[in-house]
Amino acid sequence: MSDFAGKNAVDSTQQAHAEVEMSSGSQGGWKDFVAGSLAGAAQVAVGHPLDTIKVRMQVEGTSVFKGPVDCLVKTVKNEGILGLYKGMGSPLVGIAAVNSLLFWAYSHGKRLQTGSSSVEPTLGQIAIAGAGAGVVNSILASPVELLKVRLQVQYGNAGNTASSGPVALGRHLASQFGVRGIMWGFWATVAREIPAYAAFYSAFEFAKRRFAHALTDGDTHKLGVIPLMISGSAGGIGYWTASYPLDVIKSRVQNAAAPPRGRGYMADAAKAIYREQGVRGFFRGYSTSVVRSIPAAGVTFAVYELTVRALSSGGK
Repeated sequence: MSDFAGKNAVDSTQQAHAEVEMSSGSQGGWKDFVAGSLAGAAQVAVGHPLDTIKVRMQVEGTSVFKGPVDCLVKTVKNEGILGLYKGMGSPLVGIAAVNSLLFWAYSHGKRLQTGSSSVEPTLGQIAIAGAGAGVVNSILASPVELLKVRLQVQYGNAGNTASSGPVALGRHLASQFGVRGIMWGFWATVAREIPAYAAFYSAFEFAKRRFAHALTDGDTHKLGVIPLMISGSAGGIGYWTASYPLDVIKSRVQNAAAPPRGRGYMADAAKAIYREQGVRGFFRGYSTSVVRSIPAAGVTFAVYELTVRALSSGGK
């Protein structure tokens, strides 16, 4: 989560805010791209092990994993610690493009509603812009998520972190199913991203503005790094709370034996989940996702801040 240009003229507190406040829109630039890519990579590195646990719990029934701790223990026991990092190559490779597209669409969505990037949007406008960005983001996020999910549920012995990497898997799916093999589960991704990013951006902005009201007389540009990191964590919790059942459906769809056909495949997946596990099946792994979002958001903002500051000082 990152896309805001730091400026040499701002003081350290304002700079921290500007660097992390990707959700408020940005003017763009190579520093944003580099910092955002590194921050995204750090987020993947920190959050991926828990994401693997989440996906495995979503796809497998209660007969395989009793809970997140059981999933963690079995994964490490059978596949070694590297088993938690299966499928990490796909989001690492795609994070720069995904982040760039996401935050460009979000900024553009806000400007379309306010008419100017200098006008502070309402929380409702932020939610709308976030939802629109989620739709656009799905174009790249869907294939990245597909490869990640299918690699994460590959089971093997310790050291065998994947039977194939993301590139080999992508080629295999394309040769077997054509374009459908790459965009497998696209509409399920769209359905998840709309409420997810509407909630993420609005929760982030709400928390940030509350901190500003309490600490800096309403001036969000004077907030320090810690309040912004906490605000980012609030956004991450909002993301998963608003979209988790849809994420479970998406994972089930993208791990099926073949790409879905017809318009009702999401409903079919939902019925299968309910039949097998009841309502609880739509929330398997939710706690893991919430726990993951807190450190993942924290490291994202820290890496983004340090990178932009380093690039800015080096460009003087």
